[in-house]
Amino acid sequence: MAVRKIKPVTPGQRHKITSNFEDVTRDKPEKSLLAPLKKSGGRNVDGRRTMRYLGGGHKRMYRVIDFQRTKDGVAAKVTSIEYDPNRSARIALLTYEDGEKRYIIAPNGLKVGQEVMSGKTAHPEVGNTLFLEDIPLGTLVHNIELKPGRGAALARSAGTFAQLAARDGKHAIIKLPSGETRMVLTACRATIGIVSNTDHNQERSGKAGRKRWLGRRPRTRGVAMNPVDHPMGGGEGRASGGHPRSRSGMPAKGFKTRSRTKYSDRHIIEKRKK
Repeated sequence: MAVRKIKPVTPGQRHKITSNFEDVTRDKPEKSLLAPLKKSGGRNVDGRRTMRYLGGGHKRMYRVIDFQRTKDGVAAKVTSIEYDPNRSARIALLTYEDGEKRYIIAPNGLKVGQEVMSGKTAHPEVGNTLFLEDIPLGTLVHNIELKPGRGAALARSAGTFAQLAARDGKHAIIKLPSGETRMVLTACRATIGIVSNTDHNQERSGKAGRKRWLGRRPRTRGVAMNPVDHPMGGGEGRASGGHPRSRSGMPAKGFKTRSRTKYSDRHIIEKRKK
């Protein structure tokens, strides 16, 4: 899963760094696991634009991912590793012994032909999903549930992982990629290993048009607007002074927006790094 630097044949390719896709083994998705994906263009149900700088982009189909891994005790063989346009990680197509097919987030090192399993009888090996109470301490995990049975919520993007640090009663203590240490119920599930495509953070678009293919429109800086449009707008030349803030007036760059009375604060042992 290395990256390759494109030769500067054109101006748009001069700074482009992309994945070499050497880990992808199939170029067409499983049709039975596809669902339509509608674009909103940043507009709500009334047709009013509520999110700026969204719109366009290439047409996509959604790959239905099994984040719950509740098919316990049934072995599944990895049929293929595929590219998913909806996420930074690779996905793996599993074929179970009874013939059912499902997509999962592919961990690093998962190979075609390998067998994976979930549940109490599974071993703590790459790609297997176990309850936190059954995973050895110090193991690197991803796809961690926050509530039992709800499905994976933490450590799902490319190259991320968390570490199972300790267990205290019915809670497991997990160190997350952000540096936050928090408690999660041991009845929740997690998958062994690190999420695939670890070099994703080294990729570079190379040109603005590639952002448009992803559905991102050009973003206007607040200081380039008029005072009526943004708190940081107006002034002669490049006006300095004032505090950086959002269009709605919310302070930025260090201002904490997390609610002080958020219910999950009691589960956080150490907050994330600044």
